[in-house]
Amino acid sequence: MSYVRWMRQGLFWFLSLSVALASVRFPLLPQEIGLEHMWHQFVRSPLLLYVHILISPLALALVPVQFSSRLRQSRPRLHRWLGRTYGVAILLGGVSGLMIAPNAGGGVVGQTGFFLLAVLWLATTTIGIWQARQRNFLSHRKWMIRSAALTWAAVTLRLYLPVLTGTLGFDTGYMVVAWMCWVPNLLVAEWLLRRVGPRPQALPSGA
Repeated sequence: MSYVRWMRQGLFWFLSLSVALASVRFPLLPQEIGLEHMWHQFVRSPLLLYVHILISPLALALVPVQFSSRLRQSRPRLHRWLGRTYGVAILLGGVSGLMIAPNAGGGVVGQTGFFLLAVLWLATTTIGIWQARQRNFLSHRKWMIRSAALTWAAVTLRLYLPVLTGTLGFDTGYMVVAWMCWVPNLLVAEWLLRRVGPRPQALPSGA
């Protein structure tokens, strides 16, 4: 593995796990501090908000693990069970995201962006899991790359939001990030799929 590729994968693991772990701060900090930008969501539907911010990060933490070729080849059963866990996390995180999106910041534009993110997150993951059950692993990998790109919206949102709100103000910045956190991710995923294509790797028999 080249140094550049090693650094790229290391950054991928670090950002995925660090952002996922950072979500632990929400129940540990005073609510008006830990949820300062989502306090209105907490007031309206605390259960839905906590499901979304505490279950969704599990999917993010599993993204680099599930894309490990070493794990897929040496522990196919573990890969399958972690995939099921990933799917359940997205089911809960996506449905709760759909339900809280109409109350998100950024007005109608921001709310629509987050709503479509949740819809596509659920759809790409469902199709990807279905393709795996059909043992169409080439298509499965394509759809899970799309799903992972949308899962990574949690990372890109946190990278872009301080810059956007600092330059555009919170309301406008939040409206922009509702789309910017996932649309470029999905475009990059599609570009990669067309440029290099996924590596089809059938799981061993009995996986």
